[in-house]
Amino acid sequence: MTIVPYTRSVGHNAAISAIGRRRTRDWQTAVMLAGPGILLLFILFILPAIAVFAIAATDWQLGAKSLSFVGLRNFELLWQDADFWHSMINTLAFVSVCVPVTVGLGLIVALLIEAESGLRAFYRAVHFLPFMATMTAAAIAWESLLHPTIGLLNQVLRSFGVQGTNWLRDESAVLPVLGAIFVWKNLGYAMLLFLAGLKTIPSDLYDAAEVDGADGPLSRLATVTLPLLGPIAMFALVVVALRAFEVFDIIKVLTQGGPGKASEMLLYTLYVESFEYLRTGYGAAVSVVFLLIVIGLTLLQVFVLDKRVHYQ
Repeated sequence: MTIVPYTRSVGHNAAISAIGRRRTRDWQTAVMLAGPGILLLFILFILPAIAVFAIAATDWQLGAKSLSFVGLRNFELLWQDADFWHSMINTLAFVSVCVPVTVGLGLIVALLIEAESGLRAFYRAVHFLPFMATMTAAAIAWESLLHPTIGLLNQVLRSFGVQGTNWLRDESAVLPVLGAIFVWKNLGYAMLLFLAGLKTIPSDLYDAAEVDGADGPLSRLATVTLPLLGPIAMFALVVVALRAFEVFDIIKVLTQGGPGKASEMLLYTLYVESFEYLRTGYGAAVSVVFLLIVIGLTLLQVFVLDKRVHYQ
């Protein structure tokens, strides 16, 4: 009578042991597959971020053989630095205007291309080509177009009797000009995102909306297209905002932050402080502010915006 329970107990323990070995093998396989990626993430992203926070707490200058711990002194200097706040205001103004304009125009162009029956591939290529070009090459081309005497823009304006200005040396015009270049450069990317989103909308929904009385293009746009493009729009807003905060190439090539720091923005301030003035600790503090802005935008997308859009 005692053999049966004993046999069952042995079989039960063997099954548990087999499950444990299988789980161990699964964990080992997972670690082997994910380990290289996690290691690269740590080396390329997490470790440099930790190093930036550490350098921001020192007075290290690039090339110096010694440094001292200064705590939050660099951040106190940032708070009191009028040039830093001027750069921050320029950056926020640039982002607050360029991002909605880029995303809005990208949506409009995508809707027009999708509504047009012919030459869609041509229109897509024309609008996407600026995004494919490098920012430095595009900036050099724009520098020629905006030249005050021989530039094409001022020549066209003079043909209509309008006297152009020195666009890149006019304090009131330089930031809008840089914004226009940014919109021109990134419009194709926003357009491509919206085109991909439009392709995912089932035609049955438009038929159902027409049955319910939404038979006009504007009513279909408001009741079907825009709600279903909500996730794409939120993604485009965050990605374009990140690209706007990272603007550096056009400033370095075209204006060097001038005239009178009218076009200086956060990333260019970081570059100047770290690699021209060699104030590496102070530049690292600027990097920390920039990193916190990027993290804030990412968290905004993950925890706020993604929960407020309409998914289907």
